[in-house]
Amino acid sequence: MNHLERAKISIEDTLGWYTGQNRHWNLPLNRKLQAITREDILALKGTLDKINQNIFQIVTFGLVSKGKSSVINAFVGEHILASGPLNGVTQQPQSVLWSPGSAKVQIEFIDTPGIDEIAGDSRTSMAYSVAKSADLILFVVSGDITRTEYRALCQLLESKKPVLLVFNKIDLYPEIDQSTICEKLKELACQRKIPLRAKDIVCIAAEPNPVLVQVEYPDGTVKEELETPPPQIDALKLKILEILNQEGQALLALNSLLRAQQSELVIAHKTLQIQKKQAEELIWRYARYKSLAVALIPIFLLDILVGILADLALIKALASLYGFPITSHKGVLLWRALSLSVGGLSLGELTSLGLGKMMLSGGGVSEYMGSALLQVGVASYGSYKIGRSAQVYLEQGVTWSSSGSSTIIEEILSQAPPESLINFAQTTL
Repeated sequence: MNHLERAKISIEDTLGWYTGQNRHWNLPLNRKLQAITREDILALKGTLDKINQNIFQIVTFGLVSKGKSSVINAFVGEHILASGPLNGVTQQPQSVLWSPGSAKVQIEFIDTPGIDEIAGDSRTSMAYSVAKSADLILFVVSGDITRTEYRALCQLLESKKPVLLVFNKIDLYPEIDQSTICEKLKELACQRKIPLRAKDIVCIAAEPNPVLVQVEYPDGTVKEELETPPPQIDALKLKILEILNQEGQALLALNSLLRAQQSELVIAHKTLQIQKKQAEELIWRYARYKSLAVALIPIFLLDILVGILADLALIKALASLYGFPITSHKGVLLWRALSLSVGGLSLGELTSLGLGKMMLSGGGVSEYMGSALLQVGVASYGSYKIGRSAQVYLEQGVTWSSSGSSTIIEEILSQAPPESLINFAQTTL
């Protein structure tokens, strides 16, 4: 099973759990929780739809008037998106589908507003938000890289997104200068002055300026007329097709899982917030149950065993309250981790006090009760600590099942070849 198939199954399982009637096991559905997580569930469904339709999203990103819209128009062969020399032509993200003949995916090009418009903070924020959900970013420049562009490039790379630097409008330079510009950019990349690899820099002319050509008419007259040359984007097309063929499925799977992971973690956080009061009551209730059982059972080790079973029941009850998926086996593993990290001292004290209770069982009632009361205090404290820690583990662990998004993300990253765009995006900066 490849990464894309595993990602699809993972997201389907997650959706099935959070939209299922048995999410909270034997507890009634929490309507308020359903309402506040509705948008996150829809985001998960959107991510699954993207995988099912095999849509690979490529976002054009950069300053105003660098030719972002023109790049997309050149790919689809039509002037679909408005473009021009005036700032702010693109005010909202716009998408266009393109189906390359040799690839088994649909490409959705998404055009974003320029990030340096006057009074355009909301559009800049919108552009970053769209770019950070993309499978691939085309960072479009058309001259020396400015400080604003460099900062923006670094910010995108910090989000671990794969980026190609597209030097547009190369036709504005004499032919002898074009190769010099490309070589200079690649040299800067090799020197790490641009945080990209030389092979991820492409020079194009998406919408070349009209040039004067001589036109000879049938009557023999010759006139000079303006003619627009065809777009020069073959190098970029070949680069994108190369990426799609070599690691397109892995990139699509990785980005989809990252989006699903984010949605699931938001759902988990909202769940903990809305169930805060009930969870606190639940933890104290089980702490009391455990304390009472430990105090009343005179047999050493049996009281310890009952205390452990109470902690396991608490973990399962919390998972049921929150509606988080957890098996009995996972519950035992979680208890083991928690007891070692926060409950080890309590368990040790409980054991020593249990030994003391056993040795004092032949003595007076007051000695026995004194030891039992100390056990009650330690048991209650240990149960409370495990309950509170279990909340954190449950919130962060929702994506770490065998088919969870975090598990498969880790597999994809560990298996990515050293020279891949995925590996570079994860290790740069």
